[in-house]
Amino acid sequence: MTDRAGQRRVVVTGLSILDPLGGDTESVMTRALAGESSIRLHEGEDEALGMRTPAVFFDPVDFEARLGKAVCRVTDPFARLALLAAREAWAAAGLPEREKTSDPRAGVHWGTALGGINTFENGYRAFWKEGRRRLSPMSVVMGMNNAAAAQIGMQFGLGGQASTSSVACASAAIAIGEGYRQIRDGEMDRMVVGGSDLPLALGVLRAWEAMHMLAPCDDAGAPRACRPFHVDRAGLVLAEGAACLILESREVAERRGAPILAEISGYGASNDASHVVRPDRDGQVRAITAALDEAGLTPSSVGYINAHGTATTEGDATEVAAIREVFGDELAARLPISATKAVHGHAMGATGAIEAAITILALDRERLPPTAGLDVLDPACDGVDHIRGAPRKATGIKAALSNSFAFGGSNAVLAFTRSGGH
Repeated sequence: MTDRAGQRRVVVTGLSILDPLGGDTESVMTRALAGESSIRLHEGEDEALGMRTPAVFFDPVDFEARLGKAVCRVTDPFARLALLAAREAWAAAGLPEREKTSDPRAGVHWGTALGGINTFENGYRAFWKEGRRRLSPMSVVMGMNNAAAAQIGMQFGLGGQASTSSVACASAAIAIGEGYRQIRDGEMDRMVVGGSDLPLALGVLRAWEAMHMLAPCDDAGAPRACRPFHVDRAGLVLAEGAACLILESREVAERRGAPILAEISGYGASNDASHVVRPDRDGQVRAITAALDEAGLTPSSVGYINAHGTATTEGDATEVAAIREVFGDELAARLPISATKAVHGHAMGATGAIEAAITILALDRERLPPTAGLDVLDPACDGVDHIRGAPRKATGIKAALSNSFAFGGSNAVLAFTRSGGH
């Protein structure tokens, strides 16, 4: 089945989101709709070097229980999360277990900002602190950024292209967008796409601390530490996480009677080309406009935006300004928007996939999640219809956007439409 200019239509047939408190994808979505935070107080293991910070983090023991010790011995935690997410999404798509031969028309495009940073940090500690003079010969293949894509490809026999995008906070969104284009253009029939990251290595935490961008909190305040668009927002909250989408051409999906959750109809990317950390309104405008144009959507047809919304002072206000520029003040004032990082935190290269999955489920179920904790709006972030307090019923919603804006000036926006087409 083809659409404009002979391009194939691309649908989402399965997805998964991993959350250390939410359990399966259904539980995660329930938490997002309820505005129930997964953020807890994280304390470093090393008393001399550790730090207390709000974060979203997994219990390492759970990896062994779900994947087995043999797999865990040869994988970094970011690849373990990727495998768990891919397994859940693959099953949700109704796909059989791996065939005996690899499928050259199926591939993987994965996103990660930090890759196997925990393997490398543990290696440095073992070498310098513990006095070891020889590290595991598996260190390189565990720590490389494409380790997750490689593991997923082997797990499911994906014989087509296996690629990795490492573009800071936009990594997973770009991986999804590029995977979508490979199917749209006829190169692949099926793609496993998404992202995973575990940015709570001590060196990473200390680096973020040095930038004065982490939200402070005490024990009681941890769940509300990330407050996008709030007048008192004080910074982002790092999170461990992963999410996966199974993309297929609509023709292939319909032929096998697969469930269709949504259609991915557009992808826009841009580069600010102005500053390595300061967000740029015009660059974001270009990405949003490109996604709408590729999807053939008018601004008035968009019924929801899952905002990048990191809870930084400049970032949140810039994003709202970009949305108002694209949609116009009158339309933007009626456009429902929320930032779900208040619930799941900022999982770096995985966040674009987590938010894309939530956006798809919101579109499919016509229920939009709120921005948790947004009781006092910053006037600088006004001018759009912020969803606050309770989830919102959105009967008849046709299309939604998911925004991802990264350090380095890389912007990515995904456009989704309801599975009935547009």
